[in-house]
Amino acid sequence: MALGATLSRSGFPSCKPSAPAGSYFCCKPPSKATAAAASVGNGVLAINRSSWRCMSTATASREAMAGRRQEKKGVVDKEEEWRSYLAPERLQVLKEMEPWVEEHVLPLLKSVEASWQPSDLLPDPAALGSDGFHEACIELRERAAGVPDELLVCLVANMVTEEALPTYPSGLNRLEVVRDATGADTTAWARWIRGWSAEENRHGDVLNRYMHLSGRFDMREVERTVQRLIRDGITVHAPASPFHGFVYVAFQERATAIAHGNTARLVGARGAGDAALARICGTVAADEKRHEAAYTRIMGRLFEADPDAAVRAMAYMMRRRIDMPTAFINDGRHSGGDFYARFIAIAEKAGTYTLSDYRGILQHLIRQWGVEELTAGLSGEGRRAQDYLGALPNKIQRMEEKAHDRAVKAGKKPTPIPISWIFDRPISVVLT
Repeated sequence: MALGATLSRSGFPSCKPSAPAGSYFCCKPPSKATAAAASVGNGVLAINRSSWRCMSTATASREAMAGRRQEKKGVVDKEEEWRSYLAPERLQVLKEMEPWVEEHVLPLLKSVEASWQPSDLLPDPAALGSDGFHEACIELRERAAGVPDELLVCLVANMVTEEALPTYPSGLNRLEVVRDATGADTTAWARWIRGWSAEENRHGDVLNRYMHLSGRFDMREVERTVQRLIRDGITVHAPASPFHGFVYVAFQERATAIAHGNTARLVGARGAGDAALARICGTVAADEKRHEAAYTRIMGRLFEADPDAAVRAMAYMMRRRIDMPTAFINDGRHSGGDFYARFIAIAEKAGTYTLSDYRGILQHLIRQWGVEELTAGLSGEGRRAQDYLGALPNKIQRMEEKAHDRAVKAGKKPTPIPISWIFDRPISVVLT
């Protein structure tokens, strides 16, 4: 601060932020007598250093630097945690697993000849002829007309998630050891990634084709959403670590299976009465269950080979929360983060994917991988990770209950949210 400080008429300093952003020099104003004595023309105060009890620039600078070092240390520690999984001895575990992947994971893929195709689940003009195809499409549209808007919105989100497929194999190909380095590697890991991607590719195709035939959607807006999501990508923590990556994909495959399965139930004969859509969603859900089984087996093997690394990786991912790949989804009417929060509220209302489902997936994986039974081979950090994971489902349940209680007490009215995918018809949900 200069010897001749300049103040506003109010007599209080106009504090400037120091580095890091958000921290300020803290000064106390002079007494009224001192301020009056220092008054000069135009109502501006000119005072010298002795009139203020201020933090010196040097002291402030030292404290700001210390804060930066502490903040940087925290960031580095987090990065070092997952980067430790790229150590040769950790990666060797993945290399040695390849024969096991060949025997226990690749068989979960189906051959092209044995796989369903979108034309098996939707009207096929080649098989029905022009008149039969026309009649089948009319019937499909009649059944689709009974599906509620909130389920249509959830269906779009499910479809967009599947259509963003180019992002997902590129994510697996960033993982050390298991990646398909050339695009045509013959390793078991690489063949799994390509086979899994090929099976997933049909999901977006069949859902997109149904939506186009149903006439219930503004397909141009839906297609723009797909393009935005592929452009914007996804955020996965610890991007190069197979341990962390497989925790994420195991969780996500089960979440996707649940979302499609719930949609099938809600639109089926006991719900909206759209049997064709129920069959499509149920078929996709069955694929996702096979894929979930593959990634769950892989992580189970890693828990056997290196329980300390596996449990710490799982805790690392859960502390940062497993977001759906559609976290950057945007219908073009809202900012990405705002729209995702609104979509989550719509999915909760519709019942396609809820916080209870999230908690249930966590509990399932804890059981599958025997997290609470781990004893041998755990470090202090591993035991802390184990304790954290064991307590997390109850913590999430308490969060659910508190959120419900807050919503009831607040008595908030539903907010109508226009959604471009369904021609800006509004969906009313309570936003917390």
